[in-house]
Amino acid sequence: MLTIRPKRGSIKRNGLMLWFKETEMNAPLNHPLPTLELDVLRTFVAIAETKSFSAAANSVFRTPSAVSMQIKKLEETLNRPVFTRDARNVALTGDGEILLTYARQLLAINREAVSKFIAPDISGVVRLGSPDDYGERILPLVLKRFAETHPSIAVDVVIDQSVNLKKRLEAGLLDLTLMTCSSTITPPGSEILLTEDIVWGGAKGGSAHLREPLPVSLWEEGCAWRLRALEGLSRQGRNYRVAYMSAHTSGQRAAILADLAVAPLPKSFVGKDLAVLGPADGLPELGTYNVIMVVAPDAGQPVLAAADHLRATLATLNERLH
Repeated sequence: MLTIRPKRGSIKRNGLMLWFKETEMNAPLNHPLPTLELDVLRTFVAIAETKSFSAAANSVFRTPSAVSMQIKKLEETLNRPVFTRDARNVALTGDGEILLTYARQLLAINREAVSKFIAPDISGVVRLGSPDDYGERILPLVLKRFAETHPSIAVDVVIDQSVNLKKRLEAGLLDLTLMTCSSTITPPGSEILLTEDIVWGGAKGGSAHLREPLPVSLWEEGCAWRLRALEGLSRQGRNYRVAYMSAHTSGQRAAILADLAVAPLPKSFVGKDLAVLGPADGLPELGTYNVIMVVAPDAGQPVLAAADHLRATLATLNERLH
């Protein structure tokens, strides 16, 4: 409570006696402001960057409901909304824009402070391999989180086909690598991080799957998706021709979108612009494939730390797919 007490006094100035009342303000300073939790701010920044509660939930390894509760708590603490939301869009309010600057600064200061005591214990270089498409989908998130928790470790990334990554690892040129393989053949010493359905991708309303022989777009030799597709077509006795070959999904998608071919793809790769085809369309079921991780036998602490981050990220994706 603020207390104001009048107090009389006088001063003499230019030969005149001036009387005055001065006030004594007694304002207790024992009302601390609430503290913003770093975990909540981390979630807030993730939502601001992804513009999605569900995408942010994946990046901070929480459920969407837990993320919503965190933001509700944050808005109650600040007594004002930080996001505007509707069925499709998430946007920052004016107050949210202001908070975002502070949140990033607080998280950066926290990382800097903690790294002074913890991160110096682990430093070095990690040589990490990944197939092209998982390099696009998975590595940005892994590398960002890894840089935040282990700023003293440099990561050297190699993007290549799985068969070539295996050779690099065996030659001692990589410390660990992600690879794709058939779910029926798992190389010794590997760890399965994700299992996903393979489906046929076709143009929406397209007719490529009706043609004889069937035009298909495939990756080069050694691709798990190619292997399952050719096995399935052989079992079905379906005539086919390899119309397009590409080591990148983007090349396959171009052929599919033009309705020039169909292609085997992981179900999560199909997206809204393509159609999933199967037995009802005269195409064989393709089963599943695995994303595996292989770590060099002599891996040190920096490599093992990177492997932990890959496990956590792929575990979240695996949960979402199933």
